[in-house]
Amino acid sequence: MNKGLIVLAAVSGLALAGCKKEEPIVAAPPPPPGSVAGSTAADRDGDGVIDGYYTADGIYHPNYTPPPPPPPPAPSRTGERG
Repeated sequence: MNKGLIVLAAVSGLALAGCKKEEPIVAAPPPPPGSVAGSTAADRDGDGVIDGYYTADGIYHPNYTPPPPPPPPAPSRTGERG
């Protein structure tokens, strides 16, 4: 009885071994624009926008956003309708 149970377990194990599907190994996607590979994004003020990133050595690097351009000059009062 025990010998038949062991044979049954071995045969069913061999039968199920053929069903295993090998999943292909896929490379990680590239980091999004403006980020550094191997870093961790940081949202320091909690507004949902990434403010900077932490590198592997734990140093915080803020994202630099350039200031907006100055407004255009006001129209002058001299001229055709002035």
